Amino acid sequence: MDDRLRPVYHFAAPANFTGDPNGAIVWNGVYHLFYQHNPDGAYDNPKRMHWGHASSRDLVHWDHLPIALAPQPDGPDRLGCYSGGAVDWNGIPTLVYYGSPDGICIATSSDGLRTWSRHALNPVIKHPANTGAQWRCWDPFAWRGTDAWYLICGGKIAGYGDTAFLFRSSDFTNWQYLHLLYEPGGETDCSVPDLFRLGDKHVLLFASHERGAQYYVGELHGEHFVPERHGRMNFGGFTLESGTLAAPITLRDEDDRRIMFGWVTEGRSEAAQRASGWSGVVCVPRLLGLRDDGNLSIDPVPELRELRGKRQRLGGVTIPTGSTVLLPNVCAISAEIDVRFDLSSANEIGISVCCSRDHSEHTDIVYSRAQRTITLDPSVSSSSPEAVARSVQCAPLELRPDEPLELRIFVDRSIIEVFANSQQCVTQRVYPSDVEAGGVALFSQAGDVVARSIDVWQMRAI
Repeated sequence: MDDRLRPVYHFAAPANFTGDPNGAIVWNGVYHLFYQHNPDGAYDNPKRMHWGHASSRDLVHWDHLPIALAPQPDGPDRLGCYSGGAVDWNGIPTLVYYGSPDGICIATSSDGLRTWSRHALNPVIKHPANTGAQWRCWDPFAWRGTDAWYLICGGKIAGYGDTAFLFRSSDFTNWQYLHLLYEPGGETDCSVPDLFRLGDKHVLLFASHERGAQYYVGELHGEHFVPERHGRMNFGGFTLESGTLAAPITLRDEDDRRIMFGWVTEGRSEAAQRASGWSGVVCVPRLLGLRDDGNLSIDPVPELRELRGKRQRLGGVTIPTGSTVLLPNVCAISAEIDVRFDLSSANEIGISVCCSRDHSEHTDIVYSRAQRTITLDPSVSSSSPEAVARSVQCAPLELRPDEPLELRIFVDRSIIEVFANSQQCVTQRVYPSDVEAGGVALFSQAGDVVARSIDVWQMRAI
């Protein structure tokens, strides 16, 4: 907790390794979040994966609860309790997960989601005995259909790409494999799948082991999903040291909102992670919607405003072409920064955050009108050799000719999340060496630009 780079308003395990969020569910008005967790250290241990557990009444403040699932030495999950989801099974809170090495397992709770009992029939879906079988099982997601239960396992088809394997059951314990949920796509694999209805479409949210969080928007026709659009939430690739958004999951709350959580990996060396005693955080909860163009809208949940503390407001700041304007007396180390730009004639405008006093360290957020992109550049975010995540993320962002650029930027010590016009969010871990690297500067190229409003809130710890 003394690590100055540990975020203060992003969720993480009390210590050690935080991985994929799992089993997000609302039960009796309380939000529950489970997550991949190694209690032995700040590293990914393939044979010791547990399910951590936390709950919240407001999506902001979280109570750490006892570990929900731990590998059983003689059980089907003896080599790890891997990712999955949570469902209401006829009034019983139920976790569905991959028990390594044997297959898909379920666990139920009878005491308000505090302790969990494995089902006697585990694994309810066994790995196929035939190694040449079309399907495999990992990362399950289950839902109740009109007259049956359905479950998909993350998947891939060698030589083709990502897909998911569809199963059906009348009683949730005896499952029959049906077929591929959708025709293989262009990603390496479909891991941690999450299928849900949004507006008049269905969304398949998933992650690939090369490019992290992404989604398809399409139609669910009976027992077949037809993707129509593909979108990304990670534009820099995925490794345990990429510092990017890796694995997403959602829940539908009692206000019928679709809320997303996502694992953001560390962007510093494994040695630095182990020495620090903690690894991995969860992005701020995001509210998903469906835009008129068929893509997802992405916004931070409004509950985050509860964390706003001291406010600084500036307005009418003009940035002449080719210049940089440092905001006076602003230190945004754990802060929310909201900026509204009138684009006028500027072709490229941006904001630098986490700036050191001499500007040798800074992270740039740049909107390009010509390229129709927003870029998050951490290449000079830190002078520390332990900071290894330096890749530039470049995401599509197309604005109408008269539309202002509206950015909501969440800076929390070692994580930056940039929400742009409810269309896009780019996430990156950064590790400034300067303990006072909280400066904020605006810049413009090829034309003057006006920042009509600038609000900076210091954010309280959770």
